[in-house]
Amino acid sequence: MDGTLSLQPLDASFYKQPTLSLAKSLLGCLLIHETTEGTTSGFIVETEAYMGPEDRAAHSFNNRRTKRTEVMFGAPGNVYTYVMHTHCLVNIVSGPVDKPEAVLIRAIEPFSGINLIQERRKHALPKNWTNGPGKLTKALAITMNAYGHDITSSPLYISKGFTPTSISSGPRIGIDNSGKAKDYPWRFWITDHPYVSK
Repeated sequence: MDGTLSLQPLDASFYKQPTLSLAKSLLGCLLIHETTEGTTSGFIVETEAYMGPEDRAAHSFNNRRTKRTEVMFGAPGNVYTYVMHTHCLVNIVSGPVDKPEAVLIRAIEPFSGINLIQERRKHALPKNWTNGPGKLTKALAITMNAYGHDITSSPLYISKGFTPTSISSGPRIGIDNSGKAKDYPWRFWITDHPYVSK
């Protein structure tokens, strides 16, 4: 990728597409975070869709409404962050208001602010900087403070990137206790991409 990308936030209408479509459409897009230390970014190469009340793997299964899941009941395009095993994970709320769905960003390919990413991930090999949902948030310094942020505005936003030539799908990861939902092919990734998590 060259450095001539238009780093304009995607319009709010982009996030109004159905959740499974959004999970695929996000592949190749550029996730950007501006901080006082500098700006870092990476191309999204892997996502997982969580389909709300009917999806046993979703935090909002059965319309579970808690302080943690509250943002998922709001407008698509808001950020849903949560902590799992001490790692902050970043999701984009999808689905209409009161239909709490979301897309987890699972992996990115580093693009800009490489020195800063390296500094934040100093004990990891380059290929392991951002190939997992907890790794990419550390690399881009995304924290729980992003909860409820509108992804169409600075300092955390998504812009156009590139169009993948091939997208693969399969079961989501780490949801073994979710019955049949563990087999739903709702994980999407750019085929054969080196930064995909598994």
